[in-house]
Amino acid sequence: MGNDARLLSELNDRSREVFRRVVEGYLESGDPVGSRTLTRTLSERVSAATIRNVMQDLEYLGLLDSPHVSAGRVPTQLGLRLFVDSLLEVAPVAENDRDKLDATLGANDGDVGIVLDRLGSALSAITRGASLVLAPKHEAAIRHIEFVSLAPDRALVVLVFSDGHVENRVFTPPPGQTPSSMREAANFLNALAAGLTIGELRTRIASEIARRRQEIDSLARDLVESGVALWENMGDRGERLIVRGRSNLLGVAQVEDLARIRSLFDDLERKRDIAEFLELTEKGEGVRIFIGSENKLFSLSGSALVVSPYMNADRKIVGAVGVIGPTRLNYGRIVPIVDYTAQLVGRVLADRGKG
Repeated sequence: MGNDARLLSELNDRSREVFRRVVEGYLESGDPVGSRTLTRTLSERVSAATIRNVMQDLEYLGLLDSPHVSAGRVPTQLGLRLFVDSLLEVAPVAENDRDKLDATLGANDGDVGIVLDRLGSALSAITRGASLVLAPKHEAAIRHIEFVSLAPDRALVVLVFSDGHVENRVFTPPPGQTPSSMREAANFLNALAAGLTIGELRTRIASEIARRRQEIDSLARDLVESGVALWENMGDRGERLIVRGRSNLLGVAQVEDLARIRSLFDDLERKRDIAEFLELTEKGEGVRIFIGSENKLFSLSGSALVVSPYMNADRKIVGAVGVIGPTRLNYGRIVPIVDYTAQLVGRVLADRGKG
């Protein structure tokens, strides 16, 4: 018997209803729920003293907590987990929310990144949380590569793909690069790149450098190898995380939470563990919910992450969409919205795949 099932089996109908009402009241208001409030809403007439006894039992089981003396109860992380897994009632996506998400696809941009950016903004506005969209890496073949020197310690690599997509990436070149060595590096790469994706090119470069190490000018080789490192970070794991609605989280935060919320966004800015964000969703289709410290991606333990994977035309999971907010999210509303958004992204990618 799983932990949730075992805990539920220990609750009679009255305990279960008290527990559900406390959680729902807390999720709605953010405030502890007291026994007097519950006497007005329970389906059976019971005294406040009886309800207090039930709440004490629920606290003993680790499902509720009392933050202040006589100030009512709030659900613990374990309580929220039990509620989400076993008692959550999910509502259908409201028509106006669906319309707002659908409207982001109206312009029919060729650039999937722009569409995902708009979807993220809409998702954030609708849920009043911060939205996360993990965009898929670009998998088209490369047509042309060019290096442009910006400063002694900064250079630009321009990647032109066979589908017309262009990416400009700034990186730090090895010391001592000259326009001549950059041209040589670009020529070397272009001779290899035709028809290859970034991942395939990286593999080819590594074997070519090993084979032709003496033939390639040392400066150009350093630049190419630096490019290999760049693509190591931005190729196979080059997913792009789009974050929208930071201010929504800051707006609902208590003063003591602000430092933790800023820490969360520091993590996001560094894109730390982004690969894990996708891995979290790859254990199966559908929405997953991470509450508090279960959310190992970010240092903000007081947050909840509702996330769903999306698939490309080949039914392969290539990215994810999610909402992050305080643990007292309206899960019943947000879960279907995240699920619907993931389906929309999948539809966009499937349509692109037919083109």
